[in-house]
Amino acid sequence: MNNRDIWSKIVMKRRAFLTIGLLTPFAPSLLLAQEMPPGPVGTAAQRYAGIHGEQFDIPAVDTSLLPPEYQRQVVRHPTSEQPGTIIVDTQNRILYLVGEEGMAVRYGVGIGRDGFSWSGRALIKMKREWPTWTPPSEMIARQPELEPYRNGMAPGLDNPLGARALYLFEGGRDTLYRIHGTADASSIGMAVSSGCVRLLNQDVIDLYTRVPINTPVVVV
Repeated sequence: MNNRDIWSKIVMKRRAFLTIGLLTPFAPSLLLAQEMPPGPVGTAAQRYAGIHGEQFDIPAVDTSLLPPEYQRQVVRHPTSEQPGTIIVDTQNRILYLVGEEGMAVRYGVGIGRDGFSWSGRALIKMKREWPTWTPPSEMIARQPELEPYRNGMAPGLDNPLGARALYLFEGGRDTLYRIHGTADASSIGMAVSSGCVRLLNQDVIDLYTRVPINTPVVVV
């Protein structure tokens, strides 16, 4: 086997590995290679299938409720931000994980409704699988029905943080804003939350595997 044949096999294996990474939420952390073509990888049914073997089984997403532009895919997204940065485009309801050579993984998101949104730069300082949700006192004051959860809501499919949560800190202080999961496909692309950024559970699990502690986040 000559050098050209060896290199071809390496490239093919690398592409296959990256493809698996976009199809399954259990792939190790990685950035996009420059040879990864833009567009969705696999069918929507594959990307949003039910997930079993978690603490709680995650049901499949009804993708008829999820417009194609909000489905996870690889896109060209030139930016001055460094690879590995998360960019949340609140106007277009899109989250980008910046990759190499002008590429990114794009996810649809739901954002905070008017009066509850946040923008700026932050770092991910904590990551949690199946997190407990503790509503801030200010939220309980607005919504007294949340009083039973003052000390936290147990993890589960009905927990507002979903299957994963990434905690945003600014200047060393918790912003109280999260990037988190949801099972509600109809909320993606909408401004419905109390300021946090929500992805479908399948997407937040995928993102969670790709980003380490201290990942920079830009919300615009």
